[in-house]
Amino acid sequence: MHFTFSGSRRLRHLCVSLTLIGGVLSAGLAQANETVSISYQRSSTLFILLKRTGALEKKLKPLGYDVSWHEFSTGLLQSLNAGSVDLHADVADAFALFTQAANAPLTYYAEETSAPTAQAIIVPPDSPIRSISDLKGKRVAVAKGSGCNYLLLSALAKAGMTINDIQVRYLEAPDALAAFRGGNIDAWAIWDPFLAAQQRDAQVRVIADGTSGVAQYNRFYTATTAFADKHPDVLRVVFDELHTTGKWVKAHPQDAAQILGPMWGNIPAPTVELANSRRSYDIVPVQRDQLAEQQRIADTYRAAGLIPAALKATDIRIWTPPAK
Repeated sequence: MHFTFSGSRRLRHLCVSLTLIGGVLSAGLAQANETVSISYQRSSTLFILLKRTGALEKKLKPLGYDVSWHEFSTGLLQSLNAGSVDLHADVADAFALFTQAANAPLTYYAEETSAPTAQAIIVPPDSPIRSISDLKGKRVAVAKGSGCNYLLLSALAKAGMTINDIQVRYLEAPDALAAFRGGNIDAWAIWDPFLAAQQRDAQVRVIADGTSGVAQYNRFYTATTAFADKHPDVLRVVFDELHTTGKWVKAHPQDAAQILGPMWGNIPAPTVELANSRRSYDIVPVQRDQLAEQQRIADTYRAAGLIPAALKATDIRIWTPPAK
C-alpha cells in the first residue's frame, strides 16, 4: 500500500509539473513577436536609413513585432503583385500604376511629395540638341514604365510631339548609361542619382525636367492590403518614422550624403547631396482627392499602350494615419 501511495503522489507531482511547463511554454508562444517583412531597394533612401539605425525595430519591439528586411534589385513588380512582403519599397508615381493595373493587393499608406527636378532629359555637353523639339528623329533612351517614361511622354506632348517623333530606346539605367557614354543614343531620360552623377562627372546639359507642370514625380509607399487591414498600429509607427527620417535628411544634407554614398554604390558625397537636394523627402498621408497627377499618368500610359486598360487612379486602397 505504501508503494502504491508513493507512486500516485509522484504521478500527481509529474502531472502538475507538466501542466506548469505547458503553461509556461504556451505563455511564451503567446508572447512571441510577429515578424513584419519590409522590402527595399538601393534607391529606398528612407528605408535604408531606418534599416541602418534600427529605429523601426526599437519602436515595434514593444508592440510585439520583429522586423525582417528584404532587398530587391530585380523583380520588384512581381514582388509587389505577389504580396510576398508586408511593407514595400517606395516607388515612383508612374510605376505604382502598374501595380494598380495588375490588381495587386496593395494599399497606399504614405507619399513623398513632388520633386520635379529629380528626373530630367539630358544630352552631352557638346550636343546640338537644345530643346525637346530638337529630339525629332533622335535616339532617346528611357526605362520603360518608369517615372522618366512619363516625363518623356509629357515633355514631348508639351512640345506638340509624340513618341513616334523620336527613336525611343527602352533601356534600364545601367545599359542606358553605357549607351550614353558610348554615343549610341542622343539623349537620356533619367532620374537621380544617375542624373546628378552625369551632371557632376560629364557636365551634361538638361533640356527638360518636370517643372512647369510637366511631371510632378511623387513617390508612394504601399503595404499588402491584408497586412494593412490587420496592423494599422504598424503603419502608424512606420509612417511616423519615415516622416521623421525625411526631415532629418533635409536638415542634415552632408551627414546624410556621407552615409548614403557607400550604400548607393560608393557614389561621392557631393553627388548624393546634389541628388538629395532635389528630393522633397516630405512624407505625407495619401489623399484620394489629390491623385490628379496619377490620373494624368494613367491616361498618358493608356494612350501610349503601356497599360492595357483605362484606370481610375482614385480606385485604390488608402490608409490614412488617424489624427494624434
